[in-house]
Amino acid sequence: MEESTKASPTTMSVGIRYGLIMGVVSIAYFVLLNTLGIDMTQGIGRWASLLYVVGIIFLAQKYFKDNGNSFMSYGQGIGIGFWISLVSSLISSIFTFIYIKFIDSTFVQQMMDNQRQAMEEQGRLSEEQIDQAMEMTAKFMTPEMMLIFGIVGGVIMGLIVALIVTIFTQKKNPEPFV
Repeated sequence: MEESTKASPTTMSVGIRYGLIMGVVSIAYFVLLNTLGIDMTQGIGRWASLLYVVGIIFLAQKYFKDNGNSFMSYGQGIGIGFWISLVSSLISSIFTFIYIKFIDSTFVQQMMDNQRQAMEEQGRLSEEQIDQAMEMTAKFMTPEMMLIFGIVGGVIMGLIVALIVTIFTQKKNPEPFV
């Protein structure tokens, strides 16, 4: 009889696999919200994305345990979350950059208009203060800056989610030296 020796997945391989999945889901989510005209920076547009991030990290960690030795340390869970976040942030941020730079150059202006409207509706700032805030915001709303902030912010947010999800999904090996 031949004994099959199936290699256990690594945190990196699982993270990259599920990072690719989350990158595609993020792009589809972006296109869907943009097509429907839903603001993705606030309300349901912002918080619904958190649900699929939690779900994909959970599924990746489950996959790691199911296809490995059925254990996953806290550090391994964070490692999976890091790789997912890095890969998906790269994919979705590059897509967003291309979209803003070459496909829909009005996207940034629409976001700026929405932000101005939200500030005016709050009524806490004078017109001059709103103008100053919008001037400062415009410096960070270029496709290049959005690419950088998308990658960095995506990794940070993904790690925060992974820190929380892993609390519930970790499964320590009772015999770590066997």
